[in-house]
Amino acid sequence: MNLISQVSVAPSWLWLSFSVAIVVLLIIDLSLFGKSMDKFSRKKALLESGIWVSLALIFNVWFGLEYGKDLGLEFLTGYLVEKSLSVDNLFVILLIFSSFKIPEQHQHRVLFYGVLGAIILRAFFIILGAQLLNMFHWILYIFGAILVLTAIKFLRETDDKMEVQENWSIRFIKRFIPTTSTHHGSHFFIKENGILKATPLFLALIVIEVTDLIFAVDSIPAVFAVTQDAFVAFASNILAILGLRALYFVLADWVSKLKYLKPGLAAILGFIGIKMLIVDFFKIPSWVSVLVIISILITAALSSWYVAKLEEKRAR
Repeated sequence: MNLISQVSVAPSWLWLSFSVAIVVLLIIDLSLFGKSMDKFSRKKALLESGIWVSLALIFNVWFGLEYGKDLGLEFLTGYLVEKSLSVDNLFVILLIFSSFKIPEQHQHRVLFYGVLGAIILRAFFIILGAQLLNMFHWILYIFGAILVLTAIKFLRETDDKMEVQENWSIRFIKRFIPTTSTHHGSHFFIKENGILKATPLFLALIVIEVTDLIFAVDSIPAVFAVTQDAFVAFASNILAILGLRALYFVLADWVSKLKYLKPGLAAILGFIGIKMLIVDFFKIPSWVSVLVIISILITAALSSWYVAKLEEKRAR
């Protein structure tokens, strides 16, 4: 209890209630959207994505009214940053599914457990990060430097160079667990000749979890650049991740057309990295951060849409 009061204004009952609510929502999500083995339709994905965004915004409004406008703005900023980074994650997930040839009707199952694992990992790292920041203020500068370096990396790299099948985690798994390259419905493991083997679905899940762990190196410092309240960081991060699976099925067909996504994310990470580095000299208000991030996202989205339209006209 004392640890919670040190890193957040949120009382222990809110932490517990929020965590229970997330578990219940995940169970409902799996029951309503995960039973069908049919292709996850765009209409269903839009509906579910809209539900997750609405729930996040409703909670954001309640939290802001209950604990103050500043924390409410910090929550919204953290949510927008994590949502933006999640869109970049979608392109990597698309490459993973393509590499392992995961049928569309089984992608929902892999993503569900991928999101579940991501929630557990993020919760651990956010609580740890909040405690470290509470103990050692200078870690802010390390986080800020990580974000600035990540922004530079985003401007220089391309996702299409990723060799999914050669991922170190897959090589490690194959050393200890027998695997099969054959798909067996929605099963993660099957028995062949009495030997338990991992299917491509399980291997894809492992790569997604490892990838999320790598992305957490960017997103955890990013959210602590926005807020140093552990609950705000945790809740905004988790609510953004919850909509990732539905968002994948909404954007999967045209996420590769977002040509200016990387530069946009680089600008966002660079901005919040600099914000973190100068926090002891000049504190940028939360409302300014929200406006800057929204402006960058709108500019990147509209630029990508306009260039995509031009390329379609030229191809005709």
